[in-house]
Amino acid sequence: MPDHRVFCPHPASDPAPGRIVLPAPESHHLVTVNRARPGDPVVAFDGAGHEWNTVLQTADRRAATLTVVSPRDVPPRRAELTLFQGLPKGGTMDTIVRQATEIGAARIVPVITEHSQVQLDTNRAEKKQDRWHTTALEAAKQCGNPWLPAIDVPQPWSQVLPQLTGFDALLIASLQPETVSLETWRREFTPPAHPPRIAWLIGPEGDFSAAETAAAITTGARPVSLGPLVLRCDTAAAVALGAVQALLHE
Repeated sequence: MPDHRVFCPHPASDPAPGRIVLPAPESHHLVTVNRARPGDPVVAFDGAGHEWNTVLQTADRRAATLTVVSPRDVPPRRAELTLFQGLPKGGTMDTIVRQATEIGAARIVPVITEHSQVQLDTNRAEKKQDRWHTTALEAAKQCGNPWLPAIDVPQPWSQVLPQLTGFDALLIASLQPETVSLETWRREFTPPAHPPRIAWLIGPEGDFSAAETAAAITTGARPVSLGPLVLRCDTAAAVALGAVQALLHE
């Protein structure tokens, strides 16, 4: 049986040395949902690339206590991947957030584009953001990812466009004939000495508009093909992020 995993953004919250007191939601999930008992091994992580081997000491449903055994070695990210995702309708964004977390995205930016069929006021946008954070946390626990992606509140394209700078590579998924393949891009890409900062732009249903695509290319985005087939936006995001991770790990 694999170790239980719990999220603890502030592992030094307990004044007693070598102990971690979990917040109520994590305590409830560990003790009530996962039925952990005193003596069970538990891996605590803070979402910022740190993990600790611990043992459950007190199975309190509101404030479970862990005894720290040792820190765990966590390798640094090989790349910092940012996903600028055109906001899709329904629950598709939840799927994208979960898969992007499993693949290792560092940041997810939901973008309200011309073809997005979802319009959000400030209150709804913040609620969506909170739900996506929960989805990412659940995915990180399930797959063992020690890093939680930063997830922005949905933003209109006009606010996102100025953010498309400062990357070592800016890629936009495209079915247009002037694209290059992922393999061609990888052969031409020279990784910097630091973990490369790579961003993907993935459109919503109906893709980015012609004007949005042109603006992204003008900003420096490289049109890249994900293959000859028309992919759903959630599939496209997973393929794009996964392909870059695989290519950089060769």
